[in-house]
Amino acid sequence: MATGKKTNDLPFLLEKKEVVLVKPKKPTPSEVLSFSTLDNDPNLEIIYQTIYVYRAKSFSSINGDHLVSSNGKTHDLELSSDPVTLKRDSDGELRLNCNSSGVPFLSASANCELSSLDYLDGVAVEVAKPFVFDWPADDDGRHPLILQVTKFSCGGFTVGMGLSHSICDGPGAAQFYRALAELATGKTEPSVKPLWERERLVGKLTKTLFQNPIDKSSLATSPHIPFTEIEHCCFNVNSETIKRLKTRSRGRLNPPLPDGYYGNACIDTFVTIMGKDLNEGPLSRIYKLIKEMKKIACSSDYLWNLINMFEMMRRENKKLEMDDTTLFLTDCLIPVPLRALDYLDFIIFISPSTLDPAMKGGLRVLLSFPATAMAKFKEEMDALLNLGDDKALA
Repeated sequence: MATGKKTNDLPFLLEKKEVVLVKPKKPTPSEVLSFSTLDNDPNLEIIYQTIYVYRAKSFSSINGDHLVSSNGKTHDLELSSDPVTLKRDSDGELRLNCNSSGVPFLSASANCELSSLDYLDGVAVEVAKPFVFDWPADDDGRHPLILQVTKFSCGGFTVGMGLSHSICDGPGAAQFYRALAELATGKTEPSVKPLWERERLVGKLTKTLFQNPIDKSSLATSPHIPFTEIEHCCFNVNSETIKRLKTRSRGRLNPPLPDGYYGNACIDTFVTIMGKDLNEGPLSRIYKLIKEMKKIACSSDYLWNLINMFEMMRRENKKLEMDDTTLFLTDCLIPVPLRALDYLDFIIFISPSTLDPAMKGGLRVLLSFPATAMAKFKEEMDALLNLGDDKALA
């Protein structure tokens, strides 16, 4: 049964059909898959929600009708991975049960044009949230993949995807969705075939003692913490600004990961600085510290030492705890990561909207801040983005 719902203060009516479990077109083997050390991090047991926006089919090779037929079942799409459930067993290990249970899928329609919502570019999180949905876990575990296709009166559509962070990181999620899109355009197989092979990043137990890289006794305090309200913001950074600020660095393992590996492969690195130096010092010093740390983190030895340490922590049930005085930055280039905005300590770099040609080669910086601090932060960010090369790094 279809239901129409207009959420308070939202400028559209959304009609949703019942959720169906989409199962494979062909029989798939029943098996249980294990995870890498990085995948097994309890902090990653969340479902990230992203929304992909497509204008009317004359502007896109992907048609919403290729993703879903009128009765809510798959049409031209054959999922590139088996429907599965995800669960942490009594031994503390995450496992993926490939049981053909089906992928939760919801078909919806909105009585407005995408242009009236600015193609979801920079809209409030509350406006975007109806285009994705949550699906509760049960005794068998949690569905790691959830999909919603919403059609608009203009012929455009959105694909809302919920994907478990335990399955993949940002680049892995981008690879997965690219494969999904390729199949939706009629290809018989994705250009990059997905590889599981999580045993490649399983750490070894060592005698190295764990040392927390963050000295909690010396953490700075903020007048904005504790807070009662989070505000979201998005900054556009053009290609010229990126050229003067960015560093090129990519972690490398020995042996290297093969093409198609989509598991978590991002490693945390830490830069410690006094609050006074951060507030009063030149931006160039912060830039140099981050750049130097990234160079160190690129070595295979550093990466494997950290993976081994994480494996030891996991088996001894130790956690690397952080709070609101720490900040996490990621360069996962995935659109509109809604669920990440529930966290204060995330700054996410995402690809720019294709609606603005001037942003080609640029990126958007998406973040959450205490509402009391946002006005001042916007002022300083605007000033920074308008500085010339010499002043920016002075």
